[in-house]
Amino acid sequence: MKTITIIHLPAPGALTIQQHKSIEETATLFLQTKKHPSVMTVRNIRDDYATMDDLFDNAEDFDALNLSIAKRLVDAGDCVYVATGDIQNSQLPVIREVADTVGIRVNVLPFLSIGQVAFPDRERSISIPAHDLPQEIDPEQNYIVEEIDSQMIASEAKLFLSEFFPDEWHTILASIDETGEWNYQEISLSDLDRQKKYNATTILFVPRSEFEARTRHGFDDVMRVVRRLRAPNGCPWDREQTHESLKNALVEESYELIDAIDEDDDAHICEEMGDVLLQFALHAAIAEEQSAFTARDSCTELVEKLIYRHPHVFGDIRVSGSDEVLKNWDALKMAQRNQNTQTEVLKSVPKSFPALLRSRKVQKKAGDVGFDWDNAEDAFFKIAEETDELRRAMSDNTNVEEEMGDLLFAVVNVARLLKLEPEFLLMQATDKFVSRFETMEKLALAQGRELKELSFSEQDQLWEQAKKCRITE
Repeated sequence: MKTITIIHLPAPGALTIQQHKSIEETATLFLQTKKHPSVMTVRNIRDDYATMDDLFDNAEDFDALNLSIAKRLVDAGDCVYVATGDIQNSQLPVIREVADTVGIRVNVLPFLSIGQVAFPDRERSISIPAHDLPQEIDPEQNYIVEEIDSQMIASEAKLFLSEFFPDEWHTILASIDETGEWNYQEISLSDLDRQKKYNATTILFVPRSEFEARTRHGFDDVMRVVRRLRAPNGCPWDREQTHESLKNALVEESYELIDAIDEDDDAHICEEMGDVLLQFALHAAIAEEQSAFTARDSCTELVEKLIYRHPHVFGDIRVSGSDEVLKNWDALKMAQRNQNTQTEVLKSVPKSFPALLRSRKVQKKAGDVGFDWDNAEDAFFKIAEETDELRRAMSDNTNVEEEMGDLLFAVVNVARLLKLEPEFLLMQATDKFVSRFETMEKLALAQGRELKELSFSEQDQLWEQAKKCRITE
């Protein structure tokens, strides 16, 4: 069976005995490029090789380049390909796919990373490519950032690393010079993109940081702090908290975040989001202590739920727009919760919701199966009907509470059909009342009187004035 043998040779001195033997014995040898310092190592073994430089020069994009390289290797059949750059997530999958269609095997030989060659005496490090940075890293691990081959890439790497390490964090920059020797330079992370020269061998060693040294923090750090607060020698108040005792705090922090959003204040939103996250972390820590579940379990549940309920993103389902997305979401949620009737769906709306929010949600769920008014105008007459029933109940002093609830429910229904959130509407109305009351009180004080001294009729006159004007201190 024909075999394409892949050799990763990121630096001179990285060649293994097995790699050396393969280069020596193959009939057909390809280099990713002849412009890399590692080529000197290959030239010491043989000088009859071809390169992919022409494909690099002529390819329209990286997808076309990877496909061209794969086809050239497959056309050659048995061959050795020396890759000087990281091809694990780019070229290699394409090479495997093209080779598989014609029955050619792809064999990647074990190799030394450029970090192992440049920093053989350092503790174990995790290598990451500068051209394909991950979204998250663990700052309590050592890292080697590879292929920092330009100032632009250096700048991107610096911005990424600054999310996890202090700007003045001591790092070591290394690269191979024209003579094939390694040059090392201790620099602060903030200086990464201020160097005179970069090349394909430029790498950065970033040592792990202790928690206390960091100026930026992620979710793992939040959990670390919360666990410390709840430890035997932690904070007495935090240690006393339970799922039950924290319920009010969760509600309060959520509403404070809503206030920040209404203020359109990014700094305040950022702060309040942290307070909401703290509630999650406290509940997760309590659950961990009880061996019920962990924060990671909760995150896993969330990720799996999001993937399952977004088949139009993670699967092959097609949707026409957001309305169909919501329809699919509800159907998938119902299936996931093993709900067989719409009544079960209605009952699943949390009773702990604010009453206006719960009534709107229940009405919407009933409407999902067609039990709904066509529009707000059709539903509006129910407000008058329920108002009359409340008036009669008040007159008879019977069923007042029930009829008052029905009236509120009817008002919520009209608001929902108008696509308005009744919870927020009542908040806004209350804010308006407070503002007008303040104006009314100022008008009274301007007359040298206090509101409590006025009759209701006099107060009402001031109220009507307040509706027409606003005065400021």
